[in-house]
Formats: sequence, structure tokens, C-alpha cells
Amino acid sequence: MDNDPILLEQVAAGDQAAFRQIYAHFFKRLYQFAFAMIKTRESAEEIVEDVFVRIWQRREEISSIRNLRVYLYTATKNAALNYLSRKARQNITEPFDHITIDLNGSNGTPEQLLITAETYRKIQTAIEALPPRCKMIFKLVREDGLKYREIAEILNISTNTIDVQMAIAVKRISLAIAAEFDFPLKRSSRQIGDN
Repeated sequence: MDNDPILLEQVAAGDQAAFRQIYAHFFKRLYQFAFAMIKTRESAEEIVEDVFVRIWQRREEISSIRNLRVYLYTATKNAALNYLSRKARQNITEPFDHITIDLNGSNGTPEQLLITAETYRKIQTAIEALPPRCKMIFKLVREDGLKYREIAEILNISTNTIDVQMAIAVKRISLAIAAEFDFPLKRSSRQIGDN
């Protein structure tokens, strides 16, 4: 089924029954794969359905695919990463939506609240200033809760690379906060990211 050239030719010719066979064969596995990445059932289902919609829209090209299973998993991975990226951007553009401020004093003085909000803003700015790969890895770990091994599999990199990128991210964010508030931090002779 994975690489049945006759079935792929039928789909390319517009055969909906052949397409439904492929859909039925792969949907559950692709859904589980997407769900493992994004941890949201509805979004995982939407991602996989979108992958199949795009396949149907470009069905004339399906017969040129050498390994349908790898193609579908890669398309699902890319769609899930795009979803995570959009979600992370949304979290950054709406950083204060979930913060409730109690000015009656139970959460601190107005000055403390201002410092907390300013610190949060500085952290978000520092995250956005990270190199793209470093930022993506940081967000997958910290905001989406993925494990290093999951990210390594998705991005086809080693867990050591993830560890290094996380160290760079944490160091740069710490330096940005320390610079803002004049906290003395030990600086190495070579700044992180000068490579």
C-alpha cells in the first residue's frame, strides 16, 4: 500500500476511491504523529486533514513521489512545525492576555507589578532576538513542552545539538535581563553566539 504505483496513478487520475484508500491507510498513524508533536487533538486532526487536502489538490504530481509514507510523514511534520511556529508567534504577540493584575496589593506594589511586566517583556524580546534555529528549539522545549529526543527526531539533529542551542538561548536571555537591570553576571572570555 505504501508505494503501490497503480494506486498512485489512480489518485493522479482523480480516482476518489483510491484516494480514500490512502487516506484510510495513513490517517490514524499521521494523526498520532502530529499529536505527539503538538499535543492538541483537534489541531493534530486539522493538520493531517490539511496534508491530505493538499495531496488531493496536487494529485497530478502524486505518481512522481518515490516513497509515499516518507512524503506524508514529512509533510505532516512540516505542517506541525508551521503550526507550532504560528502558535509561538501568537503567544509572543499577545504576551499579557493571561496576566491578571490585582492592584489591591495581593500581587505586590504597582512598582513590583511594573517591574514584573517589564521583565516579562524583556524576556520575550530576548527570545525573539535569538538566532532562528536557537529560537525554534527554545520554544519547542519551553513553550510547547517537547522533550529533547522528540525535537531531535523531528528536526533530524542530535540531542547534544539541542542541549547546546538551549544553553545559548538561556545565556543570551540571562545576559539581556542582567543588562537591563544591571545584574552582575560572570561573562566568559568568549561571548555565546560569537561563533
